[in-house]
Amino acid sequence: MTPPAATYILPLRWTEDCGIEALAAYLGEVVQWAEVIVVDGSPDEVFARHAAALPGSVRHLRPRHSCRNGKVAGVLTGLAEASCERVVIADDDVRYAERGFRRLVDLLDEGHVVRPQNHFLSWPWHARWDTGRTLLNRAFGSDFPGTLAVRRSVMDASGGYDGDVLFENLELLRTVRALGGTEIRADDLFVGRIPPETGHFGRQRVRQAYDDFAQPLRLLLELSLLPALILLVRRFGAGACLPAAAVVVGVAERGRRRRGGRAVFPPTAALWAPAWVAERMLTVWAALGMRLAGGVPYAGSRLPNAGNSPRALRRKYAHVRVVP
Repeated sequence: MTPPAATYILPLRWTEDCGIEALAAYLGEVVQWAEVIVVDGSPDEVFARHAAALPGSVRHLRPRHSCRNGKVAGVLTGLAEASCERVVIADDDVRYAERGFRRLVDLLDEGHVVRPQNHFLSWPWHARWDTGRTLLNRAFGSDFPGTLAVRRSVMDASGGYDGDVLFENLELLRTVRALGGTEIRADDLFVGRIPPETGHFGRQRVRQAYDDFAQPLRLLLELSLLPALILLVRRFGAGACLPAAAVVVGVAERGRRRRGGRAVFPPTAALWAPAWVAERMLTVWAALGMRLAGGVPYAGSRLPNAGNSPRALRRKYAHVRVVP
């Protein structure tokens, strides 16, 4: 079978070797399907160990762009080095199967950027907890995965995308749309993802809530949840939480059943959605506190901007349009 003409970009920044052998084995498969570029911002000694472990056919580079979001710096470096028009960008915990990878790349024949659907490959408690968020996103639209496919020419036309924002995947999607590009939401294209360590999961709770400053309507809705719950309990008692939780479970189950989701999300996954909503009721207020303090802590500084609005990006790229 002929490999698809595509480049796989993996931005990487590890302070220690947390599974480089497994990642190297995975990339040894991917390199049979695509050109693979790993842009590695790890410390020198870790970078050297990565260089020794990765397959020789993988291009292992240092970031050559400077911006506050290190992942974007890696992506922009990879885009500048990519030899293919069709590019797949993926976090280090994403695990493609060849069939899904080929389908993703083929979808770029129909659009300029493709958003697939991540799902966890194993199910510790915190993976089930976070899947509640995924199912609610699917119920109302599409989830935000840790991987996207994009046409390199679109990024060339824009000069890349803003690397000083926190929610970098949303920023890339909005940039493509601001250029007049077409986004394909492949909600039935399921791509595996390795669950994070429990400690990393905990550290990401408030930071993920901070992403909602790039989505003002969602932010306002989430900020209203805790006051609404307090009023509900005061008026009807704690027992009123049960019907509210049942509604959340029902909505999440709708997301699980959309576009073939039952094939990858466990039957009990929707039951965890109320736990995630309860978490977000609190963490979104903590994120607001970070905003007032100057932004979310990131790489030794603070990153205030979660993302640029679609209107701002349309103004910025008003003079640029992609070729249909």
